[in-house]
Amino acid sequence: MGMKGKIFCIGMDKTGTTSLHKALNILGLKSVHNICDKGDIKEIIINNNKYDRMLLFGIEEYDAYSDWSHRSTSHLFKEFDRQYPGSKFILTTRDLEDWMISREKHVRRTPDLKELQKKYDYSHYWNMDKEAWRKEWLDLHEDALSYFKDRPEDLLVINICAGEGWEKLCPFLGVRIPKQPFPKENQAK
Repeated sequence: MGMKGKIFCIGMDKTGTTSLHKALNILGLKSVHNICDKGDIKEIIINNNKYDRMLLFGIEEYDAYSDWSHRSTSHLFKEFDRQYPGSKFILTTRDLEDWMISREKHVRRTPDLKELQKKYDYSHYWNMDKEAWRKEWLDLHEDALSYFKDRPEDLLVINICAGEGWEKLCPFLGVRIPKQPFPKENQAK
């Protein structure tokens, strides 16, 4: 592909991040989504940030990263931009109200939800604080759009849940559209 940087999905959970991960693999990129053989990439990135290391220290072998952030780390896309010049950023998105419903269903399906709510009684995620979710969503979108406002070639906003796929992703990455359909992963029944 000839990119000198990395590809970072900065979209939130339940916005097509798993589908994007599969699509990037189809395009021949080495993509990681949430977990790799070295563990949870969220924890690795958090620890690297805590100890002032390069954020991808220990997991640099990948071309693309998705499902790496949560509320306390979503701002780190700016640090990725500084540490990995020439990178591309993809903001997966969807209708806000649909996202809220999907996220609530996802949390409610968690087998040990009651225990997690007790253990993390401060967590807006596990305790389904919808106003906090809405703020998190709006803040991320505003922050990303503002940060990249003068660099549209470095940020792709894509709504995979609404059917956007290869026709937006491939030109952004400078690659040909594959013959196979864009993947639709992790869809709720």
